[in-house]
Amino acid sequence: MVGVEVDVEGEWQAESAVVEVVVSGRSRDGEFVAFVSEHGATLRRIATLLSGDPHRAEELLQATLERTYRAWDRARDGDPLAYARRILANLRIDSWRRTRRELLLNADQMPDRGQDDRSSDVVLRDELTRALRSLPVKQRRVVVLRHLLDMSEAEVAAELGIPRGTVKSAGARGLAGLRQALMDPADRTETTR
Repeated sequence: MVGVEVDVEGEWQAESAVVEVVVSGRSRDGEFVAFVSEHGATLRRIATLLSGDPHRAEELLQATLERTYRAWDRARDGDPLAYARRILANLRIDSWRRTRRELLLNADQMPDRGQDDRSSDVVLRDELTRALRSLPVKQRRVVVLRHLLDMSEAEVAAELGIPRGTVKSAGARGLAGLRQALMDPADRTETTR
């Protein structure tokens, strides 16, 4: 600490100079690497669910991490994960605005991935991912943030910059769309009669 006193003529004089150095143990880069190690998989999952395509998800994730790194001083002051999620959502919105068209592939158009995994968890996850891809972008974002990431309506509204009522209506429509997409084909014909 530096003690300073002013004499009568208004000149500054330093009494003593003691400098305290606090070592945080991590550099800016080290903090960011730790953040990516801890939350990278979560951000990748969110990107995949928002984009509906693993390749687009990788691009979104890389752009998100790059922007988060550039603004790391601001991001680490608050909640870095929330900051990165917001960037991710905004980048997805930006890409949607640029293209204005979403190319969704049917099951028969999907590239062959080789050996099929027969586990029921993978099958269920695949069905859910396909059903999510069938939703409009706004509904998909709300459903992912609200129900898969367990965020409150207020948090989703703040994250996406939309009113809470829009979160409620988009969430309700999105869940109805998921129910319809995940419904057994035999059940669909009975409910439409």
